[in-house]
Amino acid sequence: MSDVTITVRGEHEARIMPELATIRLSVRTEGSERASVVARAMHLADPVRASLTERADAGELSDWSSKNLSVRAERPWNHEGKRLAPVYYAAIDFTATFAAAGELSVWVSDISSWDGVEVGAVDWHVTPATAARIEGEVAAHAVGVAVARAETYARALGLGQVMPVEIADAGLISDASPSTPPMLKARAVTFSADAAPAMQYEPEEIVIAATVEGRFLAR
Repeated sequence: MSDVTITVRGEHEARIMPELATIRLSVRTEGSERASVVARAMHLADPVRASLTERADAGELSDWSSKNLSVRAERPWNHEGKRLAPVYYAAIDFTATFAAAGELSVWVSDISSWDGVEVGAVDWHVTPATAARIEGEVAAHAVGVAVARAETYARALGLGQVMPVEIADAGLISDASPSTPPMLKARAVTFSADAAPAMQYEPEEIVIAATVEGRFLAR
């Protein structure tokens, strides 16, 4: 039998617990006078900054940031179709990264009832070093799956020697469909915080998956 080209796909995934939780929140105000709306937003943001600074000093935070004040104005319509006086909206956004879900839960429980505070979603993730290490391991396992699959096909054809010709992320083999995206990625479930006497955040596993395509020559 002449040489046979075998093209296969290999997949692998790993599930790991997140190392960090980044929460987003905003302090928002509105009113009919721009200056007073801005002043109130800055006043309400001060205790949030103080709380974050305190927790950062205590080692509970990996990082936090506060974006600049944003202000916009809208002129609503009344029921008669007339434009009313402008209403001003001011917002200051914050992000904070916690290393422990318990500390995050305690902090959100403290601030969620404060005036003007709107608590947003939580992004569970790992450090860049961990992500790079796990992605490399998962990709290597996916290649191993592709090699084993090619060897299985070769044995079924009564062939013994299998030599790699090409290996690539899914969709990158030379004559593969260009519409197939590479599959090496990480994803995590996010949570929204609803106003409540106490918040309890439970991290969910992060899935890091890789798909590769390989072309082999069997003889």
